[in-house]
Amino acid sequence: MVNMNLFELNKEEILGKAAPLAQRMRPANLDDIIGQEHILAKGKLLRRAIETDKLASLIFWGAPGCGKTTLANVIAKVTQKAYVSLNAVTDGVAELRKMTAKAEEELSLYGRQTILFIDEIHRFNKGQQDALLPSVEKGLVVLIGATTQNPYFSLNPALLSRSMIFELKPLTTENIKTLLKRAAADQEKGLGAYRTNISEEALTHLANCAQGDARIALNGLELAVLSSAPDQSGVRQIDLTVVEESIQRPAVVYDNTGDEHYDIISAFIKSMRGSDSDAAIYYLARMLDAGEDPLFIARRIVILAAEDIGMADPQALVVAQSAASALQFIGMPEGQLILAEAVIYMATAPKSNSCYLAVDSALEDIRRGQMGSVPKHLKDAHYSGAKKLGYGEGYRYPHDFPDGYVKQQYLPDLVKDRVYYQPSERDIRVKKGGESR
Repeated sequence: MVNMNLFELNKEEILGKAAPLAQRMRPANLDDIIGQEHILAKGKLLRRAIETDKLASLIFWGAPGCGKTTLANVIAKVTQKAYVSLNAVTDGVAELRKMTAKAEEELSLYGRQTILFIDEIHRFNKGQQDALLPSVEKGLVVLIGATTQNPYFSLNPALLSRSMIFELKPLTTENIKTLLKRAAADQEKGLGAYRTNISEEALTHLANCAQGDARIALNGLELAVLSSAPDQSGVRQIDLTVVEESIQRPAVVYDNTGDEHYDIISAFIKSMRGSDSDAAIYYLARMLDAGEDPLFIARRIVILAAEDIGMADPQALVVAQSAASALQFIGMPEGQLILAEAVIYMATAPKSNSCYLAVDSALEDIRRGQMGSVPKHLKDAHYSGAKKLGYGEGYRYPHDFPDGYVKQQYLPDLVKDRVYYQPSERDIRVKKGGESR
């Protein structure tokens, strides 16, 4: 007679060994999780709730590969609750009803709540999301939803009000390199049984290409190792060339903190300033592909809008700031479209550095000590005793004059003849009659 329990154990072991490296290397406990210290460090709310098994319903929001499913699996292992998982792409209300019945049985027979993990929960429509509410409200299930979309826009308010929302950050290059080294050394689940020598350059390339997605890096490493023959000493040499083939992407020469970083961003800014939209887009793509922080790029675009376009097209600053806000709202990879639109606008806009020159000239005077007293007619005259000092006397209110303009002295006597803003011919607002209008 076949021992079914033994059969099932063997089946699970076989399937486990056949799984991709990224699946085999999933953490088994909280301490194994790399990254997400902002929510999982010792003493943080989520970690305390997991360790004390006092979980409310949770929504995990983050980019693909940042660990949403992994964290849900770890929670299932370290708590005393039952665990059921659904996928919003393939499962619907019928599966939810089956789950509810099973959760009721689990609670009534064993006194255990059920963790219901729903991947891609934003793909549930309003009706499907509403169908979850009774089970959540009754305490039959502790919902853990995973989504790559902003939950405040993709989930029903009723569901959000019953859940705690945690944003998971994309894994850093160093996070992913740590995972790769761990997988390469692990004898049981990883690639430790293969004698390998993996260069630091190869690890960095895998981590950069992953763009925060640990699965891409781990599966690329596995392919590199398994497809490489041992050398004469029995060691598999994994260098940059090998991993480029395995992950099917050449290395981008770019160091986020070195000379290449400054050279590329310099060329990017100068291309926009020089009105070469093709070059500007090229350098944008090069930075994005190398893993540059998109918000760093957005900040440079905002600065350029004021420094190099300025009064020739004041709308450029509005566009740049809107792009930066939209990037934070949308995230990557779609955010690259927002950046591209802003870059092309900046490159094709008319250019003027008159604002930059104006404030720079004024600062130079101030730093040389040219700080005269504010003219009396401009001083604040709203407090008791100001009139006795003559403050405000002779001030001419511009709105009392035609066109809302009247000539009078505004600068201190020490610099009254200085001209700071000298508009170029491209500035939208130009000086008329010797005065700024």
